[in-house]
Amino acid sequence: MTKVSIIAAIADNFAIGKLNTLPWHLPADLKHFKELTTGHAVVMGKRTFESLPNGPLPNRKNIVLTSILSEGVNVGYFEADSLEDALDLCEHEEKVFIIGGATVYRQCIDKINHMYITWVHNHFYADTFFPEINFEEWEEISREDYEPNDKNEFSYSFVEYKRKN
Repeated sequence: MTKVSIIAAIADNFAIGKLNTLPWHLPADLKHFKELTTGHAVVMGKRTFESLPNGPLPNRKNIVLTSILSEGVNVGYFEADSLEDALDLCEHEEKVFIIGGATVYRQCIDKINHMYITWVHNHFYADTFFPEINFEEWEEISREDYEPNDKNEFSYSFVEYKRKN
């Protein structure tokens, strides 16, 4: 059975984006994201896809949710017009990661049982926010806390959550 998880970097004020980009630069989070998602499927909204600096993420099955499907062939990614259709494209995948943005997270937050959250310990001005999480429904199963360093300006935590049964 395919494991479907949310993966997101979220500020303490639930900010996740500003002008279609991350409001921070945290190389450790980018490395963590790459380690978790490489070799698996990633599902994202059209604006998230358009924000990727180099197009489709390499070594991953990229699926873009869009209300207007492209005509012709898409190089390096698939399109779906619903979350259900996107997940159908992943039926043979071991793991699927929902990577954003806010609208896609809202669509799936009640349907998934696993989250990988990087908490960025700061408040940021943003125009896009992660949906509210009822933490009574989630169990923290692992946490790694890190202090700022010469490459990562903010303290952060890698936290894995599993929905309680």
